[in-house]
Amino acid sequence: MKTGKIPESVLKRSVLKQIHTKREEVVLGAGVGEDCAAVKLAEDEVFVISTDPITGTATDIGNLAIHITMNDLASAGAEPIGVMLTILLPEESEEGELKKIMGQMEVVCAQAKVQIMGGHTEVTRAVRQPLVNVCGVGKAKTGKLVSTAGARPGDDILVSKWIGLEGTSIIAKEKETELLNRYPAALVKTAQEFDCYLSVLPEAAAAVKSGVSAMHDVTEGGIFGALWELAESSGVGLEIDLKKIPVKQETIEICEFFNINPYELISSGCMLMASPDGNMLMRELEKQGIHGAVIGKAVSGNDRILFNEEEKRFLEPPKTDELYKVV
Repeated sequence: MKTGKIPESVLKRSVLKQIHTKREEVVLGAGVGEDCAAVKLAEDEVFVISTDPITGTATDIGNLAIHITMNDLASAGAEPIGVMLTILLPEESEEGELKKIMGQMEVVCAQAKVQIMGGHTEVTRAVRQPLVNVCGVGKAKTGKLVSTAGARPGDDILVSKWIGLEGTSIIAKEKETELLNRYPAALVKTAQEFDCYLSVLPEAAAAVKSGVSAMHDVTEGGIFGALWELAESSGVGLEIDLKKIPVKQETIEICEFFNINPYELISSGCMLMASPDGNMLMRELEKQGIHGAVIGKAVSGNDRILFNEEEKRFLEPPKTDELYKVV
């Protein structure tokens, strides 16, 4: 298999079909595009869990690791509470590197009032660069849990902020020298600082209050991958206007430089949402100072169509993320 996400066909055939044991306490389990699981606790509250590794880069790995897991919890409508960590380091690592990773994590956790509850750290010859896996724990009120599978025909499809933020930041940091040979230092610096947009907790909170139907954090596979997963999980078709998908000019420039597709670039910081009233949700986002855009609609059937002015083409299942072509 190729580097990146397991293909959807393999996921269905060799993972999901092998899961047979069920318990009545589990109210949200494994499925295409689902980033979290949920277990019912008190009468009016559910326990929400998510886990994610960072494998595409070692740059700012602590910062990325916490943001991505908290975003997964937020996309389920949950309030993040704490995290459990697994940190694997290659044999040549120094103590200062571990300290730096933990420092990055604590900064993000402090901002979100999330506690690092424990975990495991290890130096191992099994990895060639630092590997961090975060298990996030959150809570949500009964009836407020949001699933990737919740989109319905007629729902507006929205995105928050811009696509490609995470991938642009990673590439701008790891390929700084190459980029400075072509672009002004100000452009490269701006792209590197896109990691300030990585949290989707504010837009998730606004969306839950607005009665959002479905949410999905746009990560590996980019916006095209996230759109496919939301549609596949919800059993709906899509009509998406490519021109309405917001993307920063810095992302366009860097993707052109490395000949990669910004629509298939890892995009943490961008939340994909389905809402019965996209205009109302947009107004709520604007109140929070969050940029967003309605990019299309969910429709009946299985056709997932991308419109680019007069051109029409069909969305394809997620591919290996474009980031792996560069770093």
